[in-house]
Amino acid sequence: MNEQGMHAIWTEKYRPRTFDEIKGQEDIIDKIKAFVQTKNMPHLLFAGPAGIGKTTTALVVANEFFKDSWRSNFLELNASDERGIDVVRNKVKDFARTRTLGDFPFKIIYLDECDALTKDAQHALRRTMENYTKTCRFILSCNYSSKIIDPIQSRCAVFKFKPLAKDHIFSIIDVIIERESLIVSDTVKDAIFEASSGDCRRVENILQSCAALGKTITEDNVFSMASIAKPKEIAEALSLAVRGDFEEARKKTLKIMLNYGLSGVDLIKQIQRETMKLDINDREKMRLIDKCGEIEFRMVEGSDEFLQIQALLSQFGLCKA
Repeated sequence: MNEQGMHAIWTEKYRPRTFDEIKGQEDIIDKIKAFVQTKNMPHLLFAGPAGIGKTTTALVVANEFFKDSWRSNFLELNASDERGIDVVRNKVKDFARTRTLGDFPFKIIYLDECDALTKDAQHALRRTMENYTKTCRFILSCNYSSKIIDPIQSRCAVFKFKPLAKDHIFSIIDVIIERESLIVSDTVKDAIFEASSGDCRRVENILQSCAALGKTITEDNVFSMASIAKPKEIAEALSLAVRGDFEEARKKTLKIMLNYGLSGVDLIKQIQRETMKLDINDREKMRLIDKCGEIEFRMVEGSDEFLQIQALLSQFGLCKA
């Protein structure tokens, strides 16, 4: 079985089955739970970063609402795979116009990554949502609600999901290490949180990859599997640059890029985070963050990564403590 298939099994294994198991979105869950209990739900729009529980919440809604009949009354489509107007006109409309199987007031259609739908498809979806309200409710999920046209947003109750906090990530890690009999120290948990940036799916992926190497998970394994550099190594390189030791800072930074296989854009994101921890005044931090943004733009536009990283380090060398 390939890596994607293994990760799908792992994710399904630890996917929450009830509202109480969903972490980090308590305010949103309380409102959605009330919709399910009263069996009176508007169209919903879930917006927020990846891996924080949008799809899981939609599946729990279907499971709690339809119980054993949820697979017959719930349609899930990924708009990034099927994003054209024909999908809305055919698949969505055919499912929406039929009645529910069982004593339920409506079916539910879940459109994942609907910000990938074309404008024409969104306008067709708007009419479908309006015409089949009696038999169907829509749950739309996206990373950026600004990419959804206003007529659709006005038809939905909009919920903004937020990245998971450190304590929520830790509670998820604790559940997994208990069930899988893994050995994970507090330092390693901090490393996993640092590597995941609040993305639960990434947490599971890192733990699964590390668990394949052994029951004891180390900090080195976490950063290696996550393909990011250790924060302390980045901090050391930046400190060398600030102290004026440009040659050593340059060697260390390029070594980090080669050892971890990092792209320049990946490294810039870590440098930006570590910049805020440097022992320099706030004005210099502001100037360096601005430089990070400028260098990233140059890289995206096609500039040489190694040259741009060295240019950024030279700006750190010009700092005044």
